[in-house]
This record gives sequence, C-alpha cells and structure tokens, in this order.
Amino acid sequence: MSRQNTRNPAMNILLETLDLERLETRLFRGQSPQVGWQRVFGGQVIGQALVAATRTVEEEGRFVHSLHAYFVRPGDPSVPILYDVENIRDGGSFATRRVVAIQHGKPIYFMTVSFQDDEDGFEHQVAMPDVPPPEKLLGEADLKAQFMAAAPPHIRAYWERPRPIELRPTSLTHYLSTEKLEPHQNIWVRTTGPVPAERHLQAAVLAYLSDMTLLDTSLFAHGTSVLDRSLQVASLDHAMWFHRPPVLDDWLLYSQDSPSAFGGRGMTRGAIFTRSGTLIASVAQEGLIRKKATD
Repeated sequence: MSRQNTRNPAMNILLETLDLERLETRLFRGQSPQVGWQRVFGGQVIGQALVAATRTVEEEGRFVHSLHAYFVRPGDPSVPILYDVENIRDGGSFATRRVVAIQHGKPIYFMTVSFQDDEDGFEHQVAMPDVPPPEKLLGEADLKAQFMAAAPPHIRAYWERPRPIELRPTSLTHYLSTEKLEPHQNIWVRTTGPVPAERHLQAAVLAYLSDMTLLDTSLFAHGTSVLDRSLQVASLDHAMWFHRPPVLDDWLLYSQDSPSAFGGRGMTRGAIFTRSGTLIASVAQEGLIRKKATD
C-alpha cells in the first residue's frame, strides 16, 4: 500500500527502540524514547523482552507462540533497561526462555516465552466480529479536529503525541460521556509506517501494540476511561498467544472484552484479526484500576 512507502518518524523510533544492544551472550540493553512519559510504556518492555529472548534462539524456523509476563515495578524512561535472558530449555521442536528486565538494580518485569517450529495440525478459529471497516470511521486527524479543541489539556496531549500505532475505535462513546457501557470494544489498529518483513520483528511490534487500550475496556462498565486523572491505572500481567504469522501491512481489528473487575483489578481479553478475518493472536491482561488515595 502507498502508506507503507514512507515511514512515520514515530515508527522509526519504535523500530530503533526494539533494536537492542547486545552486551553479552544473553544480556541486552534497551533504551526508551524520550517523549515526556513518566514511566515506560508496558508494550515497549514486552516487545524489547521478546526481542531479547528471540536473539538467544539459534534454531532457524522456530518462532514465538506464547508469552506470559508480570510487571512488578514501573519502568524509568530516563535510564536504560537491562534484559537478562535465561535459557530454560531447547527441545526437539520447542524452546523456552525466561527474561528479567532490570533497572536500578531491581527487576521491573519478568517474562517466560516459548518458541516452536512451524508444523501442520488441526485448524479452527472463532469468527471476526462484524464491524464497520476502518475507512468508514473517523481518522485521527478528524478526531483531533472534532473533539480535541474542547478537551482538557492532558487528553489533548495524549491524542496529539506522534505515535507509531494508529487507532480507530468503532465507538467513542466512553470518551464523551459517563454512561456505563457493556465492557467490550473493537478497535482498528495499524502501524504508521512499514515494518520490515522479518517475522521475529513483526511479532515484537504486534506484542508492543497488544498492550494498548486493554485496561480502558475494563473501565467501560464504570462510566470512565484511562484518561480519568482520579484513577490509578497500570498493567499487572500480560499473556499473549501467536496463532499464525503476524501480518502488519494493513489494518488489524483488536476485539476486546472484560469479563471481570474486582479488588481494584480489571481483566480484559483480546483477539487480533487481519482485515480478512484471520485470527493471528489472542491476549489476556489484568491491570490495576482503582481510585487514587485522597487526603
């Protein structure tokens, strides 16, 4: 597509962020983009940790099929992140790695990731939801023009910041009202520029974007959103299953639902489909969603 002929500067920054520096055989260093965030975006750590693990798998044709992770401390974007990879097992068709992300001498994140050789087997998948195509939805330029002029400064700053991933929600109701809604949403997502046709890297970019909007879905039933400054919101754990090779040259539909919120935590499930309806990945995440303490 013509969109893929030129790369958005924010997309360049993401690809540079995922290109880790190798310090030792299984030790890597990653940087964070200096975009004014107070803490490192969780999707960045997921993507970087996956890149670190992938670079220790020597067998060609062995690709990530699942990852399971916990966020234990907020990341500091002003200093590098060290990724220490432990080789758990190299089997006949599977390989397992454990990655610990470290800052200031303490773990901030750890992840177990499994890789598998491609093989034939049983096949089935659920159907993609029937939603309007992205071309019939408001683009980000239209969203900014119609809604951002009267929005509070922190909301304008969120939407106006250059990003490597473009979002087109099929509904904007929860941003515009305090109505309590059913806890599910569908969002079209795509990269703002081309990603090299290298399967490991495409998986890392897909892992990066998989952390977007999930906690917001768990707030639908409560008439609020992650942009509410009275809330404390943070990812706690994240799991992802890669069913089929990632395809990032067109829009993807990220369909999400939140089956439960309790105890200051919200849980959300996600399914990522190609435009043609192929399910390429599933996601599950629990996050902290609670009111901030007041004096």
